[in-house]
Amino acid sequence: MKNEPTCKIENTELITHNHSRNDPFFWMNERDSKDVLKYISKENKYTKNYFKELKPLKNILLDEFEARINPNDVNSPFKLNSIFYQERSLKGKDYNQIYKLEGDNEILFFDENIRAEGKNFYSLEDWSPSLDNKLLAISEDFTGRRKYTISILENKTQKYLEDQILETDGSIVWANDNNSIFYVKKDPETLREFQVFKHELGTLQKNDILIFEEKDERFSVGIGKSITNKYIEIHSQSSTTSEIHLIDADSITEIPKVFLPRKNGHIYSIEHHEKGFYILTNNKAKNNKLVFTKSFPISIDECEVIIKHNSSILLENILILQKYILTEERINGLQKIRILDIKSKKENFINFEEETYNLALTINDDYLENHIYFSYNSLTTPSTIFKYNLINQKREVFFKKELLDKNFKSEDYKSERIWATANDGTKIPISLVYKRDTILKDAPLLLYGYGSYGITIPDVFNPIRISLLDRGFVYAISHIRGEKYLGEDWYENGKFLKKRNTFTDFINSAEYLGMKGYCDKDRIYIKGGSAGGLLMGAVTNLAPYLWKGVIAQVPFVDVVTTMLDESIPLTVGEYEEWGNPNDEEYYWYMLSYSPYDNVKKMDYPSMYITTGYHDSQVQYWEPLKWVAKIRSFKTNNLPLLFDCNMDAGHGGGSGRTSERIELAKEYSFILNLEGIKK
Repeated sequence: MKNEPTCKIENTELITHNHSRNDPFFWMNERDSKDVLKYISKENKYTKNYFKELKPLKNILLDEFEARINPNDVNSPFKLNSIFYQERSLKGKDYNQIYKLEGDNEILFFDENIRAEGKNFYSLEDWSPSLDNKLLAISEDFTGRRKYTISILENKTQKYLEDQILETDGSIVWANDNNSIFYVKKDPETLREFQVFKHELGTLQKNDILIFEEKDERFSVGIGKSITNKYIEIHSQSSTTSEIHLIDADSITEIPKVFLPRKNGHIYSIEHHEKGFYILTNNKAKNNKLVFTKSFPISIDECEVIIKHNSSILLENILILQKYILTEERINGLQKIRILDIKSKKENFINFEEETYNLALTINDDYLENHIYFSYNSLTTPSTIFKYNLINQKREVFFKKELLDKNFKSEDYKSERIWATANDGTKIPISLVYKRDTILKDAPLLLYGYGSYGITIPDVFNPIRISLLDRGFVYAISHIRGEKYLGEDWYENGKFLKKRNTFTDFINSAEYLGMKGYCDKDRIYIKGGSAGGLLMGAVTNLAPYLWKGVIAQVPFVDVVTTMLDESIPLTVGEYEEWGNPNDEEYYWYMLSYSPYDNVKKMDYPSMYITTGYHDSQVQYWEPLKWVAKIRSFKTNNLPLLFDCNMDAGHGGGSGRTSERIELAKEYSFILNLEGIKK
C-alpha cells in the first residue's frame, strides 16, 4: 500500500546457546524514547487515515450496537453480606453504576462515572463492603498498567477516608474487625504479585505490616476469604504447583499457617466448612478429585475421598455450603453442575441439552442458603440467571438479559458443535453459530482461537456479534489443544514441547470448515488476543494462504527474546507455560514457532494489529517490532495496520464507548475486505 510507515533499522546481535540472531528492531523497547514515539505516531496516523474511508461503515455498526443493546442496560442482582446489589449502565455514560436494593428502594451505591471524570483511562477492578456494611473498599486503575489504588468510602456520609493504598494488584479482603484490609503488592520491576500486607484504617501505607512474601519467582500470590468468613486465604501458585496459607480472620495478628506444603506438580484449592475442609486436588488425579479433612492435613493421601477421579470428567470448580457440595464439571467439553447433599449423599445434576452452551455458578456467598444462582447462555441465547432450590430441585428464572432490539429472536440463529480432524488424527471440537438462512458454502467465516494456560473459551452469546451474522458471516471458536475443553490432557498436549499442536489444530480447524462447506474456504478471517495473538502470528507464518484477514490483539509474538529477558514483567512465571529458553531444547523449539523470528519474504494476508502502550502483560514493543518486520519482508500490497492506544493497557481502552469503537473498527476492517460498505 502507498505511504506505508518506515523506521530505522539498527541491527542488534543476540547470541544464545552459541546461536546468533539479528534483531533489526530491538531498539523499540526503549519506552518513551523519541524514536519509539515517532514511529508509533506514524503507524497510528497511517491506520487512522485507512479507517477514515471506513468511518460511514464504522458508524453504521456503532448505531447497530446501540440499537441492539439497551443504553440503560442492567445486570442480574446479586447478594453480598446479605444485601442485594445491581450493576447498571446509564445512557450517555461509559461506566457502570452500582445500586443497593432494599425492598422496593433502589439506592445509588457507587458511580464509576464520577470516579472516571477527567481520566483518559479508568477501571474499577474490585469493590468489597466491610462485614458490617458500613465501609466500602474499592480498587481502581487510572493508567491501564494494572496497578491499582485502594480507597475506602464511608457509606453513610459518602466521604472517602484519607487512606490510600497504592500500587496493589487490586485484590481486597476485609478482616472480621471491619478495620483491617489485606492486599497484595506487585514487584515494581516484574509486576509479579509477591507480597501480602495488612493495612489498618487511619494509618499510613508505609506502616502496613508485611504478612507474607513469596520468594520463588515462578509463583504469584493471590488472596481470598472463606465462605464461612473464618479464614483469610493466601494462595501461592505457579502453572504447575500451588500452596495455601490461612489466617484466622478474627485473630489477624497470627502468622499465616500453611495448609498443605507445596509439592511440585500438585495443584489444590480449598473450601472451608464448619466440620473441616474440602479440597479440590490433582494428586493422583489429573482431572481432579474432591477430598475432605477435618483439620489441616499432614498429607493429601490421608484425606477422605468424596468424589473420585474420572479420566473423562474434569472437575473445574467447587462451592461448599453448610448442607451441600456443588461442583462445576466438564464432560466431553460440555458443562454440568453436580449437587451433593452432605448428609444424605444424594446427587442431582443441572445440565442442558443444547449442542453447545455455557453454564456456571454465579455469586453465591451465603454459606447457610438452601438455594443457589447459576447462569446459562449459548451462542444463540442471551444470558439467563436461574434460582435453584437445593431442597426440591426446582429452578426458576431469576433474571433474563433482554436485547433492546425486539426483532431479535434466538430461533433465527443456529449453533452447532462439529469435530475437525488434526494432522495426528485427534478430533478437534469447534463451536459455530450463523443465521439460519445463511448459505454456508458461500459464507465468510470469522474463526476465533486462544489455546493457552488451560483457559477454555466459553461458548457465550454476544449481541455485538449479530452484526456479522446478519451480514452472512459464520462465527466459530476452535477449542484447540492448550485449553481444558476436553480435560487436563487437552491442556498438556498444547504446552511446552507440544505447543505446536495448538497452531496446527487451528489450521486444521479452518481447513475442515472450508472443506466440509461450513464456509467459503477463500473467505476465512481469524482473530485472537494476547496468547491468542501468538496463535495468530504463528498460523499466519505457517499458512498465510488460508487467511483473508487477520486480527491480532495485544499479541505475544516476540516469544524467544521476551522469555530470555527476566527483567520483563511476568517472564519467569511463564516458564511453566512455555518452557525456559535458557534450556537449549526449549530455545530451539520456541524459536521454531516464535512469530517475530519466523517472519519471512512472502505474501502476507491483510492484517489489523492492536496494542496498548501501557500493556503490562505483553509490552507494546512486541507487536510494534512484528509490524515493522512484516513491512520490511512482505511481498504484496495488502493492508497491514497497527493501532496503538496510548491510553490503554492489556485490556484495551476503558469504558463501553471505547470497547464498542474498537469492535466496530475490527468489524469494518473485515467487512471492507468483503466489499460490504453498509
